Parts: sequence; C-alpha cells; structure tokens
Amino acid sequence: MPELPEVEVVRRGLERWVSGRTVAEVQVLHPRAVRRHLGGAEDFAARLTGRTTSVARRRGKYLWLPFEDGAESVLAHLGMSGQLLVQPHSAPDEKHLRVRMRFADDTGTELRFVDQRTFGGLSLHDTVPGAADGLPDAIAHIALDPLDPAFDEAAFHTALRRRRTTVKRALLDQSLISGVGNIYADEALWRSRLHYDRPTATLTRPRSAELLGHVREVMTAALAVGGTSFDSLYVNVNGESGYFERSLDAYGRENEPCRRCGTPMRRRPWMNRSSYFCPRCQRPPRPAAVPPLSARVPS
Repeated sequence: MPELPEVEVVRRGLERWVSGRTVAEVQVLHPRAVRRHLGGAEDFAARLTGRTTSVARRRGKYLWLPFEDGAESVLAHLGMSGQLLVQPHSAPDEKHLRVRMRFADDTGTELRFVDQRTFGGLSLHDTVPGAADGLPDAIAHIALDPLDPAFDEAAFHTALRRRRTTVKRALLDQSLISGVGNIYADEALWRSRLHYDRPTATLTRPRSAELLGHVREVMTAALAVGGTSFDSLYVNVNGESGYFERSLDAYGRENEPCRRCGTPMRRRPWMNRSSYFCPRCQRPPRPAAVPPLSARVPS
C-alpha cells in the first residue's frame, strides 16, 4: 500500500495539473469507487460539478483536493492499487477506470481514478471548521506526519513512552505518527539498529529522536526518486513508477546479506504482514525476567 512518499508524489502531480481547475463533468463508472460518499454516485458527481479546486493537500497516506469555497474537499485514498492519472481526453480508457473528472478549460486533459482491486476510493467531506488547508473531517484524527514542519518531536517521544506497545506497532499507528507503513518502518528500524519488537517504554529521548531522524531520512530519499514501486499498480499522475526499491536496505531482502555486517537478513510474519531485519544488527529484546515460584505463590 502506498505510504507517505508515494502519496506525496501523487499530490505534487495533482497540484501541478489539477489544482485551480473548474470541474465540468464527473462520471462514476463503478459505484464501489465512491462507496465512502454517503450520498452515492449521482450525488458525488452533482456536487463536484461546477466547483473549482484549490491546492492539493496531504496528511500521511491521505490526500485531498479542497474547493476554493472552503466548505468541502474531495478525499482520496489509494488503497492497494488506486491511481490518480492525468490523461488526454483522447487516451483510451484504462481497464480498471472507475471515475473520470473533466474540466471547464481547453487544456485537453482529465483526471482519472483507476483502481484494479477497488480497495481505494474518492469521497466528499465537510472541512474541519477553521482548517485553512481544507482538512476533511473524516481524517481529523490522523496525526501529523514526520515531514510536516508542525510535527511535535517532544510530544511524539512522550507518547511513545506512554504506549504499552512495541516500536513497529507504534510507527504504524496513524493516530501517533502518520504516513509510515510496513516498508519504511522496516527501513527506519534497520537504520536505527532497533528490533521491531522493542518495547517503546525502553526508548530514551535520544533514541526516539534518532529513530525519527531515520524515518525522515528514508522517506526523503524515497521521495527524491518517486517512491517505491514493486509492480505497475503504484504510479504517479503521469503513469511513471518510482525507483526506491533499488535502495531498500531491509524490506524484501530475506536471505540477502545485511549491508552493514553481511549477516543474512531474516523475515518474520508480523500482524498479517512481514518484518525484515538483521538478526545481528537488530537483536530482539530480552524476555522479561520471570520471578521464582516462591515469590509468586503465597506460603
């Protein structure tokens, strides 16, 4: 599933090619693509028509197009295979085209939502009152991401220490820090030499700051090359893939030598996913000591 770098690449494409254009027509070709819009497909199309989009925005893995009137925004979630493509009117329809949005100008391009697995979707939502960026109320609970200038490092550390959880679970908790998924969590943990099952309560402030720094580094590096594409399902608005897969140090490298110490990398099942790590550089936490039976059973 696309994570922060991939979604940011798409957002930048929308900002360049879609922001500031007036919607002339919306065609919903598959109702599942707008299933999160409570009014249904016809209402979705009718309420977008005639409105002018503002600058595309993103929070974590979510992106949205606010309208210039500030009252509502179109929220997009790419799911596992969703694509927002800017195509010429004359381009053949994609096999899994779900929504088409045409504009009232002579640019000759339209916005298409393509989704093979139909896990993603578009929906219209009210803007959070007072939110200058048009934040949809449906994602008001999503935390700021680590690349946001307003991200609070001290609050992040405090929240980490308070959570009774492990470090990778915390990184994937979108109410704590948004935009991090399985790929970039494994990458940041490898760079930090932290095992994915390390309890968050054991992280000192310098250690959590180091981890956060590596999260930012790996996401910035991925963003510079268009994100990570393992197949043709993730592409930018021009249909181009990202190239960060070539630079991955942990994710997907089972049995390959660790780039630091040469030890074969391992993969372990984790929360219906996989975790990739170096057994030497990222040693698992020691199990908590069990008190002797005499100390646990009253005499």
